[in-house]
Amino acid sequence: MPVREIRPQEPTGRPRPAGRLAEFGSRLKYHRRRAGLTQHQLGLRLGYHHTLISKWESGLREPPADLVRRLDAALATGGELTALVAGVAEVTGAPGRTGAPRLEPGLFTPLPGGRRGDGPPSPAPPAPAAVTGEWPARLSPDGTPCPLHGPADCPVPAAGDLPALLAEVEAAGTARTPVTADPDVVHGLTALLDGCLRVTTHTTSTALLGTVERVLRSVVDWARAADAAGRPAAGQLRLAARYAQLAGRLRMHRGQSAIAMAWFGHALRWADAADAVPVRATVLVDMSVLARLDGDAASALGYAQALAALDPRRGWTAVLGHLYQARGHALLGEGAESRHHLTLGRRGLARLGRHDLEEAPWLRGGGGELRIESAAGGALRDLSTAVADRAAARRAVRATARALGSLPPAMLPARLLLTVRLADCHACAGHPDVALDLAAPVVAEAAAARRLTVARELHGLDRRLAGGWGGLREVREFRERLAALADDRP
Repeated sequence: MPVREIRPQEPTGRPRPAGRLAEFGSRLKYHRRRAGLTQHQLGLRLGYHHTLISKWESGLREPPADLVRRLDAALATGGELTALVAGVAEVTGAPGRTGAPRLEPGLFTPLPGGRRGDGPPSPAPPAPAAVTGEWPARLSPDGTPCPLHGPADCPVPAAGDLPALLAEVEAAGTARTPVTADPDVVHGLTALLDGCLRVTTHTTSTALLGTVERVLRSVVDWARAADAAGRPAAGQLRLAARYAQLAGRLRMHRGQSAIAMAWFGHALRWADAADAVPVRATVLVDMSVLARLDGDAASALGYAQALAALDPRRGWTAVLGHLYQARGHALLGEGAESRHHLTLGRRGLARLGRHDLEEAPWLRGGGGELRIESAAGGALRDLSTAVADRAAARRAVRATARALGSLPPAMLPARLLLTVRLADCHACAGHPDVALDLAAPVVAEAAAARRLTVARELHGLDRRLAGGWGGLREVREFRERLAALADDRP
């Protein structure tokens, strides 16, 4: 029986905000049901919890304006929901605004850490030499997309101009200068972000964290000032989301899981408000990884499922969704589901089109195969430990060896992680001698890296060796060496 459309009666006179929100909720519920979706399914598609969908439909909460456009697209409403929210803004909008939608106040909740002292901010620190030493003349279309122009070949100011650009951002954040998104400033900060990402990929150091978080807070202040002045702040929010994602990764590497998850949460909200779906996708990946490292398999799987439902039109997000669902199912001992998602991930990678690879250039060629084999090795290793399956461990050995063989030499953190994982796979497969031969040359460097991802791999290897061959002299010596290295860490 078809669903009958029921429109609430339009109130007479100037509508009250509550009435408009109630109408929005009623129309959202109608379009959701017409699309055959539950609140849970719609939430997964958007990356939101179903309780928020319920609040929107009940008229208890107003969704962010940029999200409403995604609701219109997901439910094929013809823009009806956006028009309704514009009506709410017309009633509740503050005087003196220039037409830009008011951003949700929750976007500017207190940030992790905070500034020192109560006075005005001190001048922003110059960028580290490790970053400016490889300073580009233009943004690369294969790097971080320009927050204003997308994956374009934008010019970048000289590295020597960075201190002035950072000071300009801090001044804009305190409304001492115009709050418009100056392209030179945005391009310079995007190049700085790219350089920081390069450093964290090639070294195990997290020393850039202070610079990253300081710049991030300045960009958020800039976005807040722009919104208060009635100016669009999408460019600043996209940039803030990228910086927050990097800050979360650096905190995660340090083992500061709570602060890392807080930064990832901010990154999700800013990406959503700025309609930056690619950022939202990669942040969900990071959240799934962090949940897995904390031993929360159910949450790791949930974030991966939200990623898979994020945008069915983007093949690359579906590929990542399958890979991280495979990891989550493996931790839960669900072998059939894990292998099924690995198969779908491999098939999806082979079908990626030009637009997918423009948005996710790191999945091209060897980069995509590296992702697939690394995920397969990790999932099969986790599955072998969950259900005591040595056949899965042997497959994990082959997948991890392929990933390690395709890894570029400069990616030191990934090389340490995959080397220790390969040793652990051999231990799971019943080959402690091979595991020791692989791990012994890198154990000191891996322990000194002080990265949570590498530390978790070392812990797993240590546990496997102790559980199966703890009485062997070679194993005892290796474990004593590992314990001594852990004790020596500051």
